Amino acid sequence: MKRILWLLLLFSTICTAQKNKKAQIKAQQKADKIVLTALQTHIGFLADDKLEGRRTGSAGEKVAYEYISKKFEEAGITPKGENGSFIQQFEVNEGREIKPATSFSINDVILKLNVDYFPLSFSGNGKVISSAAMAMPQSESVWFFDLKEILEQNKTNPHFDLEDAIVKKTDKVATKGASALLVYNSSDIKDELKFDPKSKTEAAKIPVLFMSNDMKKRFLNDELSFAEYKLDVLIADKKRIGHNIIGFVDNGAANTIILGAHYDHLGYGEDHNSLYTGSTPMIHNGADDNASGTAALLELSKQLKNSKLKNNNYLFIAFSGEELGLFGSKYYTEHPTADLTKTNYMINMDMIGRLNDSTHGFTIGGYGTSPTWGTELAATDKFFKINFDSSGTGPSDHTSFYRKDIPVLFFFTGAHSDYHKPSDDADKINYTGELMLMKYIYGVIEKTNDKGKLAFTKTREAQQAGKRSFSVSMGIMPDYTFSGTGVRADGISEGKPAEKAGLKTGDIILQIGDYKIPDVQGYMQTLGKFKKGDATKVTVKRGAEEIVFNIVF
Repeated sequence: MKRILWLLLLFSTICTAQKNKKAQIKAQQKADKIVLTALQTHIGFLADDKLEGRRTGSAGEKVAYEYISKKFEEAGITPKGENGSFIQQFEVNEGREIKPATSFSINDVILKLNVDYFPLSFSGNGKVISSAAMAMPQSESVWFFDLKEILEQNKTNPHFDLEDAIVKKTDKVATKGASALLVYNSSDIKDELKFDPKSKTEAAKIPVLFMSNDMKKRFLNDELSFAEYKLDVLIADKKRIGHNIIGFVDNGAANTIILGAHYDHLGYGEDHNSLYTGSTPMIHNGADDNASGTAALLELSKQLKNSKLKNNNYLFIAFSGEELGLFGSKYYTEHPTADLTKTNYMINMDMIGRLNDSTHGFTIGGYGTSPTWGTELAATDKFFKINFDSSGTGPSDHTSFYRKDIPVLFFFTGAHSDYHKPSDDADKINYTGELMLMKYIYGVIEKTNDKGKLAFTKTREAQQAGKRSFSVSMGIMPDYTFSGTGVRADGISEGKPAEKAGLKTGDIILQIGDYKIPDVQGYMQTLGKFKKGDATKVTVKRGAEEIVFNIVF
């Protein structure tokens, strides 16, 4: 009898356990369905045409950050931006722009800006009223420069730089007393001159205007004839405002885990970072890049707010300006709203919406930034095929935190043919795959809950991929937020030519060999002119001093 009772009790226990397990599975399935629906809602909203591509500083970015702020608030996340809000503002310098006050007249005939004339991008600002004749240059009057001769002399010279020639001419006439320089081209050789808002050439001391050939023929036919010139040139920095969204969960812990994802995208491709080759402007919705990461950030913020993982605080940051060169994350690390020294580690989610259903493969970057990752992140996984990348740097926001000696992890499901194209839409997202990856990320946080503050280790520098490859590298990480002339080194790779030559973080590269470096694009173009083993000189600005280094590629 006792044996029968024991068997009945065992059977009842097994049935109860099975019933509880089924209930747990059912509850988990229900919870998963809720998260899946939320991911679809978030990405569907952020990647809608109405937001016009969420370009940094645009009206679409505003709609996006208002949505993200609202979702943080609904989840009970505390604002951690500026002035008690979720928002942290930062400036994006877009270069230079011609202000409406700019004007030019000859003999009281008003010329049309960008039709009859335009100031060159390095023109100085100022008002000039002058009576002048082409053949009789006088102090404190307008001087003239016909490009015909210099263009004909250099028509077969592949190294000729017309802008540099005009800059030198401007400096020369300014020292002789010219109040402005009027440039024109009477030859049949095209000069290709235009106002370049992205130019980093230092502003001249005097205004420099380029006048169309039609206006030259109309007003400058008689070199001995005097005319009345009135000009007012006003060129200023063109800026827009980007917005980070920052929320905080305070568990009273000593350290804070930061989770981040950028929410900005390319708009209509106005910043020339699109791979779209069509002629009609198109909205770039950026569903995977990076509405996917932003959606995961929102859902993880809810989960961690309500979790039992209380040994860390949590800071959630939706960055803007990533597509322009990590503007938002770099600004945050230089203007943190929470003590950066108490950061445990940072998780960055960028393009996590295209998990392949057959391979289940994704990449984790930053694997080498802490010895903890080697013990807590398994080399094999029963569901995922994981590619580990040790580097703490790369073309996304975790780089800004690695630069501050903070361990990082970068989650990425891989590049695809819709990258930086208008075709990156919400209907192509693998929502179930993103849910599974979110669970993996949550598991990482769970595993480190009792580990205390993670140790940081430096890693190799990842070279950012571009449209062209070079046979040489200096071994610097350019600061894409730098708006001055040259390229500022945001980091120096160990063992690379720059470090061996003596360059340091913060140095501004002004010239490599015979080539002046106006900006990052010019730097990249210059690297293509060298091959491995070439030796040259590099001119850098360090503080107020210019230093020349010998470098071997």
